Amino acid sequence: MRVESVQAEAMNLDTLLDDYLAHVRTERGYSEHTVAAYRGDLIELVAFAGERGAVDAAAIDLALLRDWLWAATERGLARASIARRAASARGFTAWLLRRGLIAADPGLRLRAPRAQRTLPRVVTQQALADALAALERAASTDDPIAVRDSAIVELLYASALRVSELVGLDRSAIDRRRRTVLVVGKGSKERVVPYGAPAARALDHYLDQARPAILAAAAAAQTGRGALAVTDAVFLGARGARMGVRSVYRVVTEVLSSIPGTGPSGPHAFRHSAATHLLDGGADLRAVQEFLGHASLGTTQIYTHVSAERLKQSYRTAHPRA
Repeated sequence: MRVESVQAEAMNLDTLLDDYLAHVRTERGYSEHTVAAYRGDLIELVAFAGERGAVDAAAIDLALLRDWLWAATERGLARASIARRAASARGFTAWLLRRGLIAADPGLRLRAPRAQRTLPRVVTQQALADALAALERAASTDDPIAVRDSAIVELLYASALRVSELVGLDRSAIDRRRRTVLVVGKGSKERVVPYGAPAARALDHYLDQARPAILAAAAAAQTGRGALAVTDAVFLGARGARMGVRSVYRVVTEVLSSIPGTGPSGPHAFRHSAATHLLDGGADLRAVQEFLGHASLGTTQIYTHVSAERLKQSYRTAHPRA
């Protein structure tokens, strides 16, 4: 028996799980959101295994994994959640095998129901134009927060950024002359995406006037409590620190709540809309894949389904023999 296998028997699943999460965070470059999802799933798997007397890596077999998924199904978890749990388990068992901690990978034969792919919310070009115009009017008052919010929404739509990518932006990532943004996406992969003239105007207004005003107000409020922490973040909260994901969600939800339509009202609606509008305008699917930072072309293809569904709806409405 290999030395690593002997050591594995002495290492309980809790310890191995901590090592695996450190691996996906540092070596695989997974985002904190992804790591948190893995952690939640695998903590439940380890607890489930412990209830059945499985306390080391060798005790995890296909039957245990299937029972774990079945128990989650019985609790009424959604198909998407079951599919994600299966993926989390497969990643963990594959890592155990690579480390030589198990003799065979039980996750290879683990199957879960396919998550039902729902069409994302897409806002019409006219509705978005009206919403962006309203934000621009609010920004014309030179209220720093209104100027910031206009820049946020313009950039989300112009460059189809994920919200995590937006809040992670530093000023050095923005090339104002070329109108491009250097984005660090999933898996720490970098890509350069363009933005157009309306987003450039909103972003320049924010960076030249509103951002310094937000910092000045935050510094004044900090008087007597020490120096304000220095940050190179593009988008700042009222206290002068980098904006968080929840703050951007609040901004976007307020904008989308005034637009008719169903579906999620978070920042991803702008990303979905940008991708669909690009394809509707004749953009190449692979170019859109690069623009969005998708690792798989299959992920991008959902937007062709969105366009096809919209075409069918228009046909049913307008064609006399529909």
